Amino acid sequence: MNFDAKSFLRTLTEEPGVYRMIGADESVLYVGKAKNLKRRVASYFQRTQLSPRIALMVAQVARVDVTPVRSEAEALILENNLIKSLGPKYNILFRDDKSYPYIALSGGEYPQIYYHRGGFQKGVRYFGPFPNSWAVRESLHLMQKIFRLRTCEDNTFSNRSRPCLLYQIQRCTAPCVGKIDAAAYAADVQLASLFLNGRHGDVIDDLSRRMEAASERLAFEQAMVYRDQIRNLQAVLHKQFVESSKDEDVDVLAAVEQGGLVCVNLAMVRGGRHLGDRPLFPANAQGCAPLDALAAFVEQHYLEHPLPGKILVNGDVATLREALEAVVEGKAPVAAPRFENERAWMGMAENNAGLALLARQQVSARGEQRLDALRDALALGDPPKRIECFDISHTLGEATVASCVVWDGAGMKKSEYRRYNIAGITPGDDYAAMRQALTRRYEKVAAGEGARPDLILIDGGKGQLGVAHEVLTELGLTEIGLVGVAKGESRKPGLEELVFPDGRAPVHLPPDAPALHLIQEVRDEAHRFAVAGHRARRAKTRNTSRLEDIAGVGPTRRRKLLAAFGGIDGVRHATIEDLCRVDGINRQLAEQIYNALR
Repeated sequence: MNFDAKSFLRTLTEEPGVYRMIGADESVLYVGKAKNLKRRVASYFQRTQLSPRIALMVAQVARVDVTPVRSEAEALILENNLIKSLGPKYNILFRDDKSYPYIALSGGEYPQIYYHRGGFQKGVRYFGPFPNSWAVRESLHLMQKIFRLRTCEDNTFSNRSRPCLLYQIQRCTAPCVGKIDAAAYAADVQLASLFLNGRHGDVIDDLSRRMEAASERLAFEQAMVYRDQIRNLQAVLHKQFVESSKDEDVDVLAAVEQGGLVCVNLAMVRGGRHLGDRPLFPANAQGCAPLDALAAFVEQHYLEHPLPGKILVNGDVATLREALEAVVEGKAPVAAPRFENERAWMGMAENNAGLALLARQQVSARGEQRLDALRDALALGDPPKRIECFDISHTLGEATVASCVVWDGAGMKKSEYRRYNIAGITPGDDYAAMRQALTRRYEKVAAGEGARPDLILIDGGKGQLGVAHEVLTELGLTEIGLVGVAKGESRKPGLEELVFPDGRAPVHLPPDAPALHLIQEVRDEAHRFAVAGHRARRAKTRNTSRLEDIAGVGPTRRRKLLAAFGGIDGVRHATIEDLCRVDGINRQLAEQIYNALR
């Protein structure tokens, strides 16, 4: 049934709100916000110069749902929530910005400086975001070298009896054992905060004043420390790819399109320091213009993160400023590069986006070649778009773990990996473990939940493959391709034997076959993921049982011990005197714990 746009528009309100384009199959095609719902929605059906991508979307609309709200701000929040929860097909989507790393400074008398990724906590100061983890770790290394703030966890900090190695190599002032007082440490924290906020000149001026004051009171050793701090800081500031004479904060956004793919490259300059680039590939962006991708990025990114002093773009400034001002208060600092250093930053960002696109295209072409080869080798009807592989890991039946890894055509999709802790089977029964893992994974698919693979690889021979075939038959999923990857003679790579559940003769692919390389990549990743899970589960089981086996150490004391020392390793390395300081542990029990863990 065709959508009657004219009749619908006659009933539509002019209030601000959110609209949802719905397809014939009830799928959400697009979610958008509007200052005036009637005017915005009408533009889709009354304009004749729609882009091919938007025209294709409009042709699929079966109805439009609207939600009027009281203000544009409410519309923005609702739109953002709906896009994240519904994942509409025609919204240009960027990766969740919570994946950006930060530097964090904890609260307390002696704050800890550390790498952070994820949600924010009250009482902690965060500096960033940084474009990548390398930029964070480089900055943290600089913090240790110049300001010597502590990086250890609170449990370690509160239980130190002597300085650690970082103090010996002059990377920490050892507040844990009183080598620096609270006031002096707070001054170092203040300098580090100024530096992280890009106020490098203020930091150097402050250190210079401290050096002169130390010299005047004849504290020459302390003056030398300040001198070295100034030299280290200046050396870092002089090592920039592109120098800036100003302590400015700038985001450089470059959108580049090649071969139907769009990349938005984000480069971050903080305090005049170029911290590096981050290429981003939006989802649902096939056929979209670079300007549309840039507009989508600024709306999503700056909704979550504070604005820098300036945002340089390689697209239409007016359009992008309007898009940004829809999500932030006040005037958006969007501009085109004007000065020599700004043009240099933009050139680097555009070049990085082009290189990222080239790399993505090469990976895609290689993936398509390997998929075609795999289709031919396994006599499949079509190249598989999604491959899942299973493996089992245990040590003599202990702590059995099954892994499921996913390959989706562009590479391994780690966000969809799964591990299954196997229980209730005879230890060492790989067949039962495989049955349990496959049942847990695919009973959801049979119920219509979760993604359905085109091909399942089983790391094993005929026995494991037979179990897998039985599970899929019981669940009514026999249309999914199924192949066993048996280790060849002497278990050497390149000698794998591919076995099938339909009685076909096993296949041996040449060691240089692209299809075999793809199978090996997915199989090896499943093995790595299973082994890592098994080792973690085994270590947890063994460590917990060691404390549980000690008479007099019940759940309460065990929790206190683990909390005090940051885990079983900390308890194991603690002295008897350290153990005695834990509430509820007397000397006799401390000696008993100490001896039991040796």
